[in-house]
Amino acid sequence: MRAGRETTPVFVEEGEVLSHREYPGGQYRLRLRTPRCAAAARPGSFVHLRCDSELLQRRPLSIMLADADEGWIELLYKTGGQGLTLLSAAEPGSVLHSMGPIGHGFSLSEARPIVLLLGGGVGIPPVLFQARRLAGNGNWSPRLFLGSELPFPFALEKHGKENRLRCAEQWGVPSHLASNAGLEGCHRGNLTETAHEWLDALPRERLPEVAVYACGPTPMLKAAAQLAADFGVHAELCLEEYMACAVGGCAGCTVEAHTPDGLAMKRVCVDGPVFPATWIYPS
Repeated sequence: MRAGRETTPVFVEEGEVLSHREYPGGQYRLRLRTPRCAAAARPGSFVHLRCDSELLQRRPLSIMLADADEGWIELLYKTGGQGLTLLSAAEPGSVLHSMGPIGHGFSLSEARPIVLLLGGGVGIPPVLFQARRLAGNGNWSPRLFLGSELPFPFALEKHGKENRLRCAEQWGVPSHLASNAGLEGCHRGNLTETAHEWLDALPRERLPEVAVYACGPTPMLKAAAQLAADFGVHAELCLEEYMACAVGGCAGCTVEAHTPDGLAMKRVCVDGPVFPATWIYPS
């Protein structure tokens, strides 16, 4: 795993639906055969997917897992609008028009090998993907902090009174689960609370080795940025915005960024979706 911020080429592919599974609360995991995208995908990148042949408007979906050898990517989404509701009807063997991977990923630094990965709801995919990429590499020490109000769309396993993510445990990545909805085996509260407790127990001299990477709803991202500021650690946020074109042409996904050169408007699709936390929520 190379350090630094990685960019990727963008491919247009007709992706065959390999599997499409429904989970409680209108959550779905979708696996697509997109060989070129799978080979180039990086944590933080996304695909712009045409959800139905009758609907021209695409939807941006973060890549959760990718297998370059088998040529597939996996996505997680929750139904809500017309596009994703139509997408939920896609059956194995059908074909979806995909464009990706798009966007800049997280910036890894060998000086910050302790990697805290915070993901909330449908913001889990980028950090789960990053955990998978770092797993088994002795140079990095990743740890997942995940939160959801709905039952997690993953297999869980008991460790004492706590549930953990089975796939992460198999990768050798510790996982901490939180929920304000009172899900069994989860910390009752926000995932940033569990991350705060973990950081508070870390020897202070090791804080410069920590990086926080987060994706999720706005309140969670604000809390993640504040968490990083409280402990003085590096943090990056993967933003989720509505996108019409996803190639920077429409400027419909712009956000204010407090860059070192001053206030600027940045396009989430091509300048992001990952930004330094201090650019989005300056302290």
